[in-house]
Amino acid sequence: MIFFVAIVVTIYTLVNYIIFIRGLQAFPAGSPLRPWFIAGFWLIAAAFVAARILERNSPGHLTECLTWIGSFWLAFMLFFTMIVILIDVVRLLNYFLHFLPAFLYTDYLRTKQILFIVSVVIAAVMVLAGYINARNPRVKELSLKIDKPGHGMKELTISMASDIHLGTIIRKAKAKELVRLLNAPRPDLILLAGDVVDEDLAPVIKDNIGEALCELKARIGVYAITGNHEYIGGAGPAVEYLEKHCIRMLRDTAVLVNGQFYLVGRDDRDKPRFTGKPRKELSEILNKADHAYPIILMDHQPFNLEKSADNGVDLQLSGHTHNGQIWPFSYITRAIYELSWGYKKIRNTHVYVSCGFGTWGPPVRLGSRPEVLIIHLTFNDE
Repeated sequence: MIFFVAIVVTIYTLVNYIIFIRGLQAFPAGSPLRPWFIAGFWLIAAAFVAARILERNSPGHLTECLTWIGSFWLAFMLFFTMIVILIDVVRLLNYFLHFLPAFLYTDYLRTKQILFIVSVVIAAVMVLAGYINARNPRVKELSLKIDKPGHGMKELTISMASDIHLGTIIRKAKAKELVRLLNAPRPDLILLAGDVVDEDLAPVIKDNIGEALCELKARIGVYAITGNHEYIGGAGPAVEYLEKHCIRMLRDTAVLVNGQFYLVGRDDRDKPRFTGKPRKELSEILNKADHAYPIILMDHQPFNLEKSADNGVDLQLSGHTHNGQIWPFSYITRAIYELSWGYKKIRNTHVYVSCGFGTWGPPVRLGSRPEVLIIHLTFNDE
């Protein structure tokens, strides 16, 4: 973990340094704005790191302010980096093709200053659009049939969300909106497929977000699993907090619900990295299950989907990917995961990977809109 953090901080610093050097070109030596740019840039760049250090030990208004500034800065970093790359590609092409007008080079400083202003405006518009998008989740409905008897169930309505990331950014008001959306169809079952909390629990406790979670209402119950972010912040306290606030946590276990279907919840696949202890294999969890009953699985990270089909799972619900959250990261998640977002059927197994309700890092989404999933399951009772 120390090695991983060192790499992340090094990359973060280098990217900021590149952006800083390019931006500094718009402020020549002797400019009265140059010292303000230097100080302002590095104070903003340091905000995210400072907030992560302070969040666990000193939650308060200063920490919240730094978290918001630092989180937005992550999005600005991305767009500034893309703009720098685009400018350099254009310059490289111009070196060979000579298509840029000559006046751009007659007053090079003015050109750099105009580029600086245009870059800031473009990045700001992109961040604002992404923030608005991230604040407006959609409800997606999916109707599926499981080719097994429902043992008395004609239909099962499930409300599902993943990657909520409750904390400093996703606060109580947003949690109440989630509760409203999940409760709206009057579901039989509510499922939260991991990353319910965003690493550190202190902001969740401070804002008393658990009070909102207790308003979740489903005929059968409210169930959740751990995601990688529960482990980053400490899975034990996170699980204890959620269970105290009306959510039943499933940890590498299968339960027969109402004598009608099995609900399976797996610990996150990052559990060994944080605890040194392996999670159970799916085959081990299901070794005593009667496969004549429908089997619904929650597994936060959508890896090895074939194993679910091999073990007779009828419906798998996952999250984790955010579908990249901000374009162009969606191309990366599509390369890593067999299913980055949406629905797929693997033999007799229905799989849905949610792009998530909340955000991690920047409170910004571009190319993926937050969602709540409503699933209408029917069964084969012939």
